[in-house]
Amino acid sequence: MDADDRFMWMALDLARQGRGRTSPNPLVGAVVVQDSEVLGTGYHQYAGSPHAEIIALKKAGERAQGATLYVNMEPCSHQGRTGPCTEAIIKAGISRVVAAMQDPNPIVSGRGFARLKEAGIKVKEGVLEHKARRLNEAFIKYMNTGLPFVGIKVAMSLDGKIGTMTGESHWITGERSRQFVHRLRDQSDAIMVGIETVLKDDPRLTTRIESGEGKDSVRVIVDSTARLPVDARVIESNSSAGIILAVTNQAPPDKCRLLEEKGVEVLLLPEVDGRVDVKALMKKLAEREISIVLVEGGGTLNYSLLEQSLVDKLFIFIAPLIIGGAKSPTAFAGSGIASLSKAWAIEDIEMKQFDRDLLLIGYPASRVAVS
Repeated sequence: MDADDRFMWMALDLARQGRGRTSPNPLVGAVVVQDSEVLGTGYHQYAGSPHAEIIALKKAGERAQGATLYVNMEPCSHQGRTGPCTEAIIKAGISRVVAAMQDPNPIVSGRGFARLKEAGIKVKEGVLEHKARRLNEAFIKYMNTGLPFVGIKVAMSLDGKIGTMTGESHWITGERSRQFVHRLRDQSDAIMVGIETVLKDDPRLTTRIESGEGKDSVRVIVDSTARLPVDARVIESNSSAGIILAVTNQAPPDKCRLLEEKGVEVLLLPEVDGRVDVKALMKKLAEREISIVLVEGGGTLNYSLLEQSLVDKLFIFIAPLIIGGAKSPTAFAGSGIASLSKAWAIEDIEMKQFDRDLLLIGYPASRVAVS
């Protein structure tokens, strides 16, 4: 591994420390190096805080003169919540900048590199770019489409069931798997479920990490007719995270007012086939700078999102159980497909194991013919 790769790995590792805290900003880490000596490091900690480059330069101080700055994303060149990093880099006397990728934000994209080159700083782009793009996949989606990055989490048996014929589902997977899910919640901006999940399981939808340092995300409940009980645990839970109830015109106004009195934000949305238009919902969430949504719903919501090409990533937990039953719920319900040629292919699959449970992580591709 050459020096540029080595220090870029360091920048990427630093960037990861901001997971779940920087939205709608990207995850960024920075390292200042002179003659193979690390002079300063930093990472973006939360939106509105100093950027990674500023922190690293401050730690390096005067020694940054003539040094190389490693950063996993193009330095910003505009005035946002903080000042432009390019000007701080130029002022510090950095002679070379090594970056993994261009910033997809249209107000930055390429301009940061151009400003550095204009100031006589050598710029090297594309070092570990694939790793950098995967790290900031949510930010890239948000910038390119104006929609949140959507991950679906499923816990199912070997035969694809997410509950028994009576609806029992606690617990299909083990404790270590559930702890991983709480870490996913901590790294998300919103947790989304359908009303059937709330009525069946009465979840709190909070983050419970063993260290106690997890944050609760906004709870989003898709509920066309406002069936959410006013005494549901998600409402009564001791959490400062907000609750958004996505409803349609079918929702009784009196019930909506009762829920609003309990602190629930009722969001009226158009409907498609009698249900909440989930694409319209995603657009509304993005407008609120919610860029990462973790869906923990049932088969109906899961299939609806998949069918409308709104799913970016899948987290499929598989427990070594066989539940059976034609009426037992499955991870993806809906109308289903008539031909295997219309099936969704899952790509870039990664596998993890938590005790007896397997976790498959993958990305839905376009529908392709299955040979």
